[in-house]
Amino acid sequence: MGGVSNRGNRRRRQRRVFDHSVPSPCVALCQIDEATGLCRGCLRNCDEIRDWMVMTRTDKLAVLDKIKGRRESGEGKNGQKGTATETV
Repeated sequence: MGGVSNRGNRRRRQRRVFDHSVPSPCVALCQIDEATGLCRGCLRNCDEIRDWMVMTRTDKLAVLDKIKGRRESGEGKNGQKGTATETV
């Protein structure tokens, strides 16, 4: 009857709380630019996209600062039309 005690242990585990206070920068244009490794829509890299839901508020704000810097510097705007892309 070990199954009964396992269920009890699962219930006692603390559930992870996700931060929803910072909206995702996703603009639903999900294509990774092979030259830069950034999404053409939101200018995040694959790790930032994947980890967004589990990031803390502080981490999300840091990513938004990086995006702002990328946008200002023109990073992610390689201007090469028709290059192969990977849809996320």
